[in-house]
Amino acid sequence: MNVHARRQPTAAEAALVDAFVDRMGELPGDGEISSARDNAIEALKEQGLPSRRVEAWHYTDLRTLLRSVAPYDSAAGTNALLSIISGSAIAAVSNGVSLVAPRVDGVEFQKFSEKLSEGSVIGDLAIRDGDDTIGQINAAYVTDGWAVSVAEGIELGTPLELQNIQTRGQGHVRFPVKFGKGAKATVIERQAGGEGDGFSTSISNVTVADDCEVTWIILREHGEQSTQLAQFIATIGKNAKLNLYVVNAGGKLVRQEVHVLAQGEGGDFQLRGVNLLGGDSHTDVTMTLGHLVENTTSVEIVRNVVTDRARGVFQGQIKVNKIAQKTDARMACNTLLLSDDGEFDAKPELEIFADDVACGHGATVAEIDGNHLFYLQARGIPESEARGLLIKAFVAEVVEELKDEELVEALEGILDKWLAAHV
Repeated sequence: MNVHARRQPTAAEAALVDAFVDRMGELPGDGEISSARDNAIEALKEQGLPSRRVEAWHYTDLRTLLRSVAPYDSAAGTNALLSIISGSAIAAVSNGVSLVAPRVDGVEFQKFSEKLSEGSVIGDLAIRDGDDTIGQINAAYVTDGWAVSVAEGIELGTPLELQNIQTRGQGHVRFPVKFGKGAKATVIERQAGGEGDGFSTSISNVTVADDCEVTWIILREHGEQSTQLAQFIATIGKNAKLNLYVVNAGGKLVRQEVHVLAQGEGGDFQLRGVNLLGGDSHTDVTMTLGHLVENTTSVEIVRNVVTDRARGVFQGQIKVNKIAQKTDARMACNTLLLSDDGEFDAKPELEIFADDVACGHGATVAEIDGNHLFYLQARGIPESEARGLLIKAFVAEVVEELKDEELVEALEGILDKWLAAHV
């Protein structure tokens, strides 16, 4: 059991709680929403930010790491970014305010601020559990986002790009997205920031109905002074497939939680993660996956590159219910450690209550193979370029599983940009 002892509030805790009094009159919502916000901030005030004594946050001591919280900045808004893939439909949020909705056949968009005012999303603000710090902060402060509904049987020919742009200051958004039965789509969730001091939370609630095939890419590029706490929460229906890619390529302090329930027989979940960690950044990817019924499958592969004084974390927990026979679940975390000062912590977990399953997990940490490096240098390739090629090959193996060549090229371009800055 996790125990939250009463302590003197830190500067960040005080800033989060005190700002609520100043902001509450500006936050959208009816009476029930306002009550939910009050409950969330009271829970945060009572528990405080989690320390390493809280098991789920053991490797990310938020109470110590989050030393300050960027104030709100009404002038931090920007226009939408150019799309990663040409022709993509863009639904952007900048500085916590939704911009213009795109027009896409078979897809409905509504500003989350409107749903808050209607009070129709009261269930979305429910806190997952006592350790749900991200949910508490977001429920208290969320201002906008996009609620998206994809009709049954729709197949989107081009990606939908959800942008959350926080160049500086503070912003809190949500993206509830529902895919109707048999829908097929690619969604790019683009978390973008600038070089200014920033603090943001973002929660995506995704419903993948029966027979759907959804590819969802979380692409994070934040500046060196930016903090982001985010969640991706999904349910997978019968014979549905969810492919989730998480690419972290920036940010001072990042925690990306992934919570998935495979609740329909024949459901399949695939996670591919790429963490590019440099400077003195701290990035944490924490996943929980529940196999609730028979004949569901999952594979999680996470590749990490750590240099400078960066620190990374991957926590992956898979639970297989007693009735979830014939489950096939596999998980691997592989890290390339390029610096003596860098660090990566991996904590894979399996909780299996069924007896007819195939489950496994593994984790590795290695340096660049000297023989491989020598082979390339012997053929006239400079050392820095040779190192870059080996690192790119290590990561690109995961990215290249995507079927869209233009998307693969875009992600490899981000990798090249990171390598040029850090290797």
